[in-house]
Amino acid sequence: MAPIQTTVTPFPVAEGSGVNFGAVVSNVDIEQLTDADFKIIRQALFEQQVLVFKNQGHVSPKAQFELTQRFDPTASSYGHGKTLDAKRSILHPDLKTIPHQPQVQVIGNGFVAEYEGLHNIQLRHPHHRTFHATTIPEADDLAYTRFYRWHIDAALYGLAPPVVTSLLAVKVPSGRTQVCRYDDGSGDELVVPLGTTAFASGYTMYDLLSPADQEFARTAKVEYAPHPYVWMSGAKSRSDGLGMVSEGKEIPLADLPPIEADKVQILPVCWRNPVTGRLALQIHPSAVRALHLADGTVIDDLAEVREIVHRLQRPGIAPRFVYPHDWEEGDFVLFHNRGLIHSVVGAFAPEEVRLFRQCNVAASHFPEGPETVETAVA
Repeated sequence: MAPIQTTVTPFPVAEGSGVNFGAVVSNVDIEQLTDADFKIIRQALFEQQVLVFKNQGHVSPKAQFELTQRFDPTASSYGHGKTLDAKRSILHPDLKTIPHQPQVQVIGNGFVAEYEGLHNIQLRHPHHRTFHATTIPEADDLAYTRFYRWHIDAALYGLAPPVVTSLLAVKVPSGRTQVCRYDDGSGDELVVPLGTTAFASGYTMYDLLSPADQEFARTAKVEYAPHPYVWMSGAKSRSDGLGMVSEGKEIPLADLPPIEADKVQILPVCWRNPVTGRLALQIHPSAVRALHLADGTVIDDLAEVREIVHRLQRPGIAPRFVYPHDWEEGDFVLFHNRGLIHSVVGAFAPEEVRLFRQCNVAASHFPEGPETVETAVA
């Protein structure tokens, strides 16, 4: 009997939705992945951006890393590497490393007695109270929530941004939804499943721009701060999670770990999809420090840079364009880290345990900009 063919089924599109990405992959076991399976998965990933594999709770950290690495076989180290001055980094409290598979991290909420060689770990789900300039009143905390931080998984200093990220839902609290509030004067809200991961398409962000802004995005570059997750640790986020408020609270460069000039990253605003040739407006808004324009001008007034970036990205996170994944235990999600931005969402009660595995690896190459689009598509 012929083997059952791996299938890719795009997400159904709800009426009024602008979410035009995402698919469910069926008839595949990540623990027993074949070359033929991966060929289908790779094509689907670059076309659909988010792939959901159901009932994969048995998948080992080793198999998770191996699938993630197959998108960039010469890459091997965790996407953020070894962070200098880790205790000042905003990432420090949120991650636990699996001892026998150091490229795979454990994230979530609550106390876990034992998991994959980790013992008596207290996981802390990121909460907007610790990162935003304003907060939702504590009395409303379990009913309402915010996007914590829209981002790309990337060190943005030295190491190249990972091509893909994988997430496995090991334990998921369920049974209620929350209302995600933008609180930015727009009145925008989005009903989300508890503890969702929200995704927004960089391709949609680019497509929504005016012709003049598309030209700007195609020709400009973003300079990221050195040691960005330490640099931003004193600052606070906008209420919509899309970048920081400019209050002069960033850590001065002189107070950061030693800065190596050749590790500071200046990347294109638009990144080209290696399969489709489409352009994604792909910026990590919290880590931006300057904009380099086509005529050689450098905009380094931080407040101005942030306003420009927010104006470009904000239409793409409007409620109708956001996909909030409704996690079930055993869900394995693979997403294109160079075509999407994403955010943790949600506020948990202390007794609600959420246990996830995350894997991404620093890439062996930097993203391609728009210069070769015409050649690639021809």
